[in-house]
Parts: sequence; C-alpha cells; structure tokens
Amino acid sequence: MSRTQTDHAGPGADRLDQEPVGELVQRASQQLTELVRGELRLAQAEMKEKGRHYGRGGGLFGGAGVAGFLMAQALLATVIAALAVALPVWAAGLIVTAVLGLVAAVLAVTGKKQVDRAAPPTPRQTVENVKADVAEIKERAHR
Repeated sequence: MSRTQTDHAGPGADRLDQEPVGELVQRASQQLTELVRGELRLAQAEMKEKGRHYGRGGGLFGGAGVAGFLMAQALLATVIAALAVALPVWAAGLIVTAVLGLVAAVLAVTGKKQVDRAAPPTPRQTVENVKADVAEIKERAHR
C-alpha cells in the first residue's frame, strides 16, 4: 500500500496497518467475551431481583388465600348462627352442611364433564389434518 493510499484511509489507519490481524482478532474475541459475560451478569442480577418480587408476591397471595379461607369459615358460622335464631343449632349446622355438600357435588360433576371433554389429551383435529396432508403428498408423489 502506498503512502497516499494510507493518507486517504483516515486517522488510525497507520495503527491498523502496524497490528497483525491475529492480534486484532484476539482483541475482538476478548472484548466480545467480556461483553457477553457482562450481559450474563446483568441478566442474572435482573432475574434475582425478579425472583425476589415473585417470591414476595407469591407469599402475599398465599396469605390472602388463607385470610379468604378464614373469612369463608366465619361467614358460614354467621349463617349458622343466623339460622339458629329460628331453628335449633344442630339443624342450622345441618342445613348449611347440606347446602355446601350440594355445591361441592355440582362442582365435582361439572368438573368431571370438562375433564371428559378434554380426554384423550391428543389434538385430534391436528392429527387428522396431518394424516390428510401426508396422504395428499403421497398421492401427488405417485403421479
């Protein structure tokens, strides 16, 4: 390369001409490795922070679930007490228990129907479509 060509290459061109390609590749490789490691450290720190938030949120949801369950129990006790004004306490308790049993039975039957609709857990329509596609491809291949 002549001197006039390096002058047109701009500042730093002389420095690039002086460094062997191997060193440039090695330096670029090191910089890339450092960059990737730095990004991985950043991602790890982000995930730790998100994990802390998810953990706290899960604990708070768990506490809300326990409080809601206790609230439902208190509500049932209130219903029994209200019925006990007109009926004996045992009759009020029996009525509330029967109503809860009926609700549980309806939910169980409805849930079973939904599970039966989903079984078997294979995508039937997709399997049929794939079989039709394979048959079509075989038919066209024989033509």
